[in-house]
Amino acid sequence: MIQSDGRANKRRITGNIFKGSVGNLIEWYDWYVYSAFAVYFSSEFFPEGDPTSQLLNTAAIFAVGFLMRPIGSLLMGRYADRHGRRAALTLSITVMASGSLIIACTPSYNSIGIMAPIILVIARLLQGLSLGGEYGTSATYLSEMASSGRRGFYSSFQYVTLVAGQMVALGVQIILQQVLSESDMYSWGWRIPFVIGAMGALAVLWLRRTMDESEQFTKMDSKSKESAGSVRTLMKHPKAVLTVVGLTLGGTVAFYTYTTYLQKFMVNTVGLEKEVVSWINFIALLIFVVLQPLAGMVSDKIGRRPLLMTFGILGTLLTVPIFMIMEQATSSFVAFLLMMLGLIIVTGYTSINAIVKAELFPTEIRALGVGLPYALTVAVFGGTAEFIALWLKNIGYESLFYYYVAGCIAVSFLVYWRMAESSKVSQIEAELESAKR
Repeated sequence: MIQSDGRANKRRITGNIFKGSVGNLIEWYDWYVYSAFAVYFSSEFFPEGDPTSQLLNTAAIFAVGFLMRPIGSLLMGRYADRHGRRAALTLSITVMASGSLIIACTPSYNSIGIMAPIILVIARLLQGLSLGGEYGTSATYLSEMASSGRRGFYSSFQYVTLVAGQMVALGVQIILQQVLSESDMYSWGWRIPFVIGAMGALAVLWLRRTMDESEQFTKMDSKSKESAGSVRTLMKHPKAVLTVVGLTLGGTVAFYTYTTYLQKFMVNTVGLEKEVVSWINFIALLIFVVLQPLAGMVSDKIGRRPLLMTFGILGTLLTVPIFMIMEQATSSFVAFLLMMLGLIIVTGYTSINAIVKAELFPTEIRALGVGLPYALTVAVFGGTAEFIALWLKNIGYESLFYYYVAGCIAVSFLVYWRMAESSKVSQIEAELESAKR
């Protein structure tokens, strides 16, 4: 009977984590489709200028979307801490579906003039609002639903689905490149992935309505509920807030550099064909996805801090050499190996950053605490990484970007060096132990 209950509980946990994760996948697919297909639709919204200038304009809107993420984290985080993780996750996927559908249906600049990029900005702001709320709430939900001793493993699926969303976007790109001509891709084919994203989001909307609420949220006492989702309550944890900012800074710059900007770097700087670059990115990200739960399991055994330290040291020392060598690469295989090296290094951050942040905050402000300082940091540093890289290339100082990335990682390394092992001082585990007494 006990074994039967244990199996049922394990199935319940797995089922809920699957439902939360697949929604996360669709949200990130919708977010990354913009970047993956920017090389095709940039001329539709910004017809004037050379290819780098057009990409610079679309990258600026990509960065603008990030500015909404802190607002989304604030609004959705408060909502999740007050009304539940499930309700907030359901709301965020609805907003994301709206943004994708708007982009899919927006006429080109030649049809409606300046209104085209304006509508694109509005749609991107909606997507940024949605994703800002998704990250903190999803990280909180996965961390709370996971069983004790396996939180690193289960929470790693946030980046599994995050990267899988990008892979699906690349997969759709590869398929469309095979079945449509290049002229069709530029004129109308780029709209197809946004339609797919909107439809997928509507399917996830139903799925998320069937998720269980986390035990930590349902068992919050009345006093905690009164202060749930309050910024004032969050400010009572300044050390945790600053820790989230510090550990995120280098990680988000490195992540967006290796998973988003690198695709354009291989085309614009290295000179590889778009189709070849799509395959390089797809295969590298597939391996990257597999690494996430493996690293999460390792963190459950040895702790989170050793993985963060490894990322900090290797990222600081190897980022500049990786880009310097890739600049001169004439082989697509060499470019793949260098990208893979970068992604292996970044795994030390991506695989466990969700659980590290969740372990720092109590239940009543966990979604807000995980999401808001993270989103602010990503908006300032992660969202601008691609824009800074393209701007420096445009003015002839592209190599400065390599040092910028290494410097950001070095700052985060100092935080990892001084922070405590989060699994040993976990607020999640402390609350569960307190409830047993």
